[in-house]
Amino acid sequence: MASQLQPARGTRDLVGEDFARHHHVITTARRIASLYGFEEWATPIFEDTRVFSRSLGETSDVVSKEMYTFPDRGGDSLTLRPEGTAGICRALVSNGLTQGNLPRKVFYAGPMFRYERPQKGRYRQFHQIGCEILGASEPLSDAEAIACGWHIQEELGISAGTVLEINTLGDAASRDAHRAALVSYFSGHREALSADSQTRLEKNPLRILDSKDPGDKALVADAPSIHDHLTEAARAHYDAVRRFLDGFGVPFRVNPNIVRGLDYYSHTAFEFVTDRLGAQGTVMAGGRYDGLVEEMGGPHTPSVGWAAGIERLSMLCEAAPAAPRPVAVIPVGEGAEAAAISAVQLLRRAGVAAEVAYKGNTKRRMERANKLNARAAVLIGEDEAARGVAQLKDLDAGTQREVALAELATALAGG
Repeated sequence: MASQLQPARGTRDLVGEDFARHHHVITTARRIASLYGFEEWATPIFEDTRVFSRSLGETSDVVSKEMYTFPDRGGDSLTLRPEGTAGICRALVSNGLTQGNLPRKVFYAGPMFRYERPQKGRYRQFHQIGCEILGASEPLSDAEAIACGWHIQEELGISAGTVLEINTLGDAASRDAHRAALVSYFSGHREALSADSQTRLEKNPLRILDSKDPGDKALVADAPSIHDHLTEAARAHYDAVRRFLDGFGVPFRVNPNIVRGLDYYSHTAFEFVTDRLGAQGTVMAGGRYDGLVEEMGGPHTPSVGWAAGIERLSMLCEAAPAAPRPVAVIPVGEGAEAAAISAVQLLRRAGVAAEVAYKGNTKRRMERANKLNARAAVLIGEDEAARGVAQLKDLDAGTQREVALAELATALAGG
């Protein structure tokens, strides 16, 4: 009787081609990030709830609606991480890395958790890659972080289907002036706002700009722009980021409506978007966050970074690279099994993918080799074992030759 147990709603198993694509995204991102000087960190899957409630903002949808929070047996409030940046900044402080040797460039990959309605490419347990440059205030660091993300997409073969949209959130003085203008504007349209946005008007009017409510969107279209309230320093930072992006060869377009949904962002905000995944088209997003490390108890540490959903990136990939075709090692007769085991291990240690069939006659074992899509078969009988040789059969060409066991790895290398 088949099991009735299924993955919990909003989760899924990664097997076969799904896992191959998932793994391809991570390994490609890890390789490219290393070229830019990023080191990989791993932080716990759950953290003290304050890591997220303090850093993401109590009024953010993530904190107010989507976090998986629970008390542990000691009475502490813990939360499954809904995103990666806050944990990375906490780790910087916890491990005493805020003094000297900055900036630190950090890459991460792993599962995140949010209680939201499952939809195409979005799950309650999902996975992200991310890059953070910790301890750099210069606009060049913003551009380099974005360039790394673009390079990863190029290597994945998906950059033709994505567009970089960029905006600025300004510095604190810019946001204060913009906030006052938004309060004045939206207060005149309070009754037309959604219930959520009426609450945001009191607590954080910038959140209204990120509303998905159709009525709110209509009001947002005519709302005051941050670009009308930028200080001279904020405008200079924004201009420099765009100039450096040109230098890195990263194409972009300005979108003044981009508002990051978390409280810790300032200055640069950006999204890579696509029209190939339906309405939810963001595949990589991030920006500058200059006050987050301070929220974790560290010193002022200006930083910038981004995160990307592995599920969404993998959906854009044409296919994962094929696994190497193995070599099938086939003992002919029980007396040859020891030699076959020695041969298969010799091949593996030389970097050649190899399999040995566990049971059956020679015909059955050859059938197994065909099912494995093996490129070659190494047949070892008692006579071959005694002479230290094997019969090497090319399963594509159908040719066969005798090879010394000591030279087997060389004969099969690079196939």
